Amino acid sequence: MAIIENMEVFAVKKALAYMDKDPETNLPKLLDWFDKFDVKNTLEKERNAVRQVVEDKDGNWYRLIMSLWNDIDSGVRNRLFENFIINGCLLGYQRQKENKRKYNCNVPWAILMDPTSACNLHCTGCWAAEYGNHMNLTYEEMDGIVTQGVALGTYVYLFTGGEPMVRRKDIIRLCEDHPDCVFSAFTNGTLIDEAFADEMLRVKNFIPAISIEGFEQATDSRRGEGTYKKIISAMNILKEKKLPFGISCCYTSANAEVIGSEEYFDKMVDMGAKFAWFFTYMPVGKGAVKELMATAEQREMMYHKIREYRSTKPLFTVDFWNDGEYVGGCIAGGRCYLHINANGDIEPCAFIHYSDSNIREKTLLEAYQSPLFMGYHDNQPWNDNMLRPCPVLDNPGRLTNIVERSGARSTDYQNLESAEEFSDKCVEIAEKWAPVADRLWKESREVAERKLEEQGGCGSCRRCSGYQ
Repeated sequence: MAIIENMEVFAVKKALAYMDKDPETNLPKLLDWFDKFDVKNTLEKERNAVRQVVEDKDGNWYRLIMSLWNDIDSGVRNRLFENFIINGCLLGYQRQKENKRKYNCNVPWAILMDPTSACNLHCTGCWAAEYGNHMNLTYEEMDGIVTQGVALGTYVYLFTGGEPMVRRKDIIRLCEDHPDCVFSAFTNGTLIDEAFADEMLRVKNFIPAISIEGFEQATDSRRGEGTYKKIISAMNILKEKKLPFGISCCYTSANAEVIGSEEYFDKMVDMGAKFAWFFTYMPVGKGAVKELMATAEQREMMYHKIREYRSTKPLFTVDFWNDGEYVGGCIAGGRCYLHINANGDIEPCAFIHYSDSNIREKTLLEAYQSPLFMGYHDNQPWNDNMLRPCPVLDNPGRLTNIVERSGARSTDYQNLESAEEFSDKCVEIAEKWAPVADRLWKESREVAERKLEEQGGCGSCRRCSGYQ
């Protein structure tokens, strides 16, 4: 097996080197090679989608792909492509599937972990702002998480917090010690300077996702005066050094219209962002500002805006609530990802602060087989409508049942909040979102079925519709 994997990596390196000579001419040839490499048709649907993009040279997706050659350092690009395509998507995915079948549990594609609870900012509505420097994972613990994860097929690791860049030396060390993995961080960006950018250029397998709440007024009102200018400075440094980065946006009742605006998207593209992760505000913790939760109207607006911009803006976007229809609902609980906090507690989701396992007491596999994670495994999706994916925000009470049955405890660092208390804060929002989501889901299914009929599919099952 190791010999085969080494040959595959070698082949990808050769293919990427070939593409570097003339990307526009050689990209179609690379896709032909990839068709032959994916002998099990693991990514047939994805390969066909990419081929359509490549054939539309005037499209925004083609412009985004070409920008990866024009804007990104070749060594960084090739290392990330190797790690993401081969390790993360092909070899890793096959290993995950085998282990899911072998152990009858979820095995995640990605693991989020908090190196520290410390943060240099104090953002409104952020639970981490209250914690301070109380909790930290040791380097050895983080290294152990990655080592265990890779053995099960997980090659993608994202750092959250707190502010992960507080531990930037250890993050770079992990990148060095695990050159076959992709590392990223949800960061406020204020600690990214020239020296750290040079370290990114050296290790080549780290990509920041910079949190930004809109323009200067919106960002500074939540994160503190002067934060926006520091973020723009960090982006300028990364762009100048030809380093890839993305943005992370939490849309709330106060900023949804700004984040969903064309002006904002254009600004982020101009700054050099290649991807954008979108989250909706969750009222985590007893001190949460419930009024910041986005309304049903704002969530629907983001649903339409992001889909519109996908056809016009060269920016890869993911909305972790409204894109449930593309991934079969909730992706937490190890189905696609999980979260490990700075105390070592293994949680189903970064927004679900309950756990029955700790990395200092259990292996990752033991955690995946724990009652809490098996509760996720056995009950996903939480709703037949994939636009209502969350067991808290969209289906209050579902999480409460799983937590109570598993005996999981609250992992909030300060004020313990029961799952019932957490869910109760979402009941009103969920009730208002349900009819909107049902209407959007019905419309989406009708469009999908028409497309399938045009393509010769039956349109009557999840397999044909692509929602396995």
